[in-house]
Amino acid sequence: MRERKMTDPLHSSTDVSEGKEKLRLKQEVGLISGVSLIAGTMIGSGIFMSPEWVLHHMGNPASSLLIWAACGLLAMFGALSYAELGTIIKESGGEYIYILRIFGSFPAFLFAYTSVILVRPAGLAAVCLSFAEYAIAPFYPGCSSPQVAIKCTAAACILILTIINCLNVRLATSVMNIFTAAKLLALLVIVVGGLVLLAKGQTQSFQHGFQGTTAGIGAVGVAFYQGLWSYDGWNNLNYVTEELKKPEVTLPRALMIAIPLVTCLYLLVNVSYLVAMTPSELLSSGAVAVTWGDKVLGSWAWLISLSVALSTFGSSNGTFFSGGRVCYIAAREGHMVSTEKGFMAWLFYGLTISGLLYLKIKKPELPRSYKVPIIIPIIVLMAAVYLVLAPIIDQPQIEILYIVLFIFSGVIFYFPLVRFKYHPRFLERVTLHLQLLLEVAPTTKDAN
Repeated sequence: MRERKMTDPLHSSTDVSEGKEKLRLKQEVGLISGVSLIAGTMIGSGIFMSPEWVLHHMGNPASSLLIWAACGLLAMFGALSYAELGTIIKESGGEYIYILRIFGSFPAFLFAYTSVILVRPAGLAAVCLSFAEYAIAPFYPGCSSPQVAIKCTAAACILILTIINCLNVRLATSVMNIFTAAKLLALLVIVVGGLVLLAKGQTQSFQHGFQGTTAGIGAVGVAFYQGLWSYDGWNNLNYVTEELKKPEVTLPRALMIAIPLVTCLYLLVNVSYLVAMTPSELLSSGAVAVTWGDKVLGSWAWLISLSVALSTFGSSNGTFFSGGRVCYIAAREGHMVSTEKGFMAWLFYGLTISGLLYLKIKKPELPRSYKVPIIIPIIVLMAAVYLVLAPIIDQPQIEILYIVLFIFSGVIFYFPLVRFKYHPRFLERVTLHLQLLLEVAPTTKDAN
């Protein structure tokens, strides 16, 4: 059998050297589902909880609104940069596949190791706990919900979403579309309520301009982290590139629709919070959206709790849908064996963006249907460096060292299991039985 080698490692999605062809996912995600995936994942619990923390760290309503706008702009710039990467490397997997194709196996494994074991599960658990807290709140009026009930509801949420995403891609995207529409409707209710209050002249929160604004680089960095938590998910469509219909068209269009839409909604929602509550009321609120509902909707305030529950459920579904592709692509390539989360996320975002800059400078001849001006990825890279270094410089914490040590602990698994392909027999047996139990498809098929 004649061997054939891929001439371009950036597009190496098949391996025919041994008569094997790597499986690819079906292209079932169109423009509407793409917009729903981005917006549906971005709009989670953050916009209902983070505003008080952004205000706390910035010290002023006007400056907090600037942070929200800057976070949206940064998310847009990052997404546009990722769109170009997605038209060069047309494979699912997001940062993992980009780092793998540009920088090689080792840093890609560290990303997959960190993402699969820590970042994704931690983020998903946080959102599901938020869903549970709001979902059962109406059953415990006037008191805090029992922690056992919250955790059991969160676990049930994870189980249901696991089943949905295992059964069918179309079912998962349908759930995503429905819940995205529901959460957009909820945000529109908050926006309209705020506009009505503005029309009545309630502008007290904005009368002092930027007085009392925090200027420390650490505080601004933490405020950015709080705001960016609400924008988390701007890169999710790149995790499912292989499943997009006409990805060279759908990917940039979906990004250009979803992220400006979410940014405008977030700004208007924050304005609505600030016209309904004074800054001190907002800072003392445990759940900003619920307090807003109590003050504006009165007896209909339960709708806000329901809306937050729907929002977080839909966001969790989007996280499941895209996060599973990291596991799938990492397995296909042979790599599967709070502020801290933001630190890790922007560390790898920065590495990915630096890869785009490398391709733009060193390999401009690579075919791409979409090009972003080089100044945009430069701005994103500078922001990533700032977000990684600002907490370390301003308020060094031992947790940052733990994060770095955890990331590089992947070395222990990479070299024996991936680099030297040492696979103990008991691991192979465990893997085989799990594949049979869970009906896991092999990542390759016989091309003959």
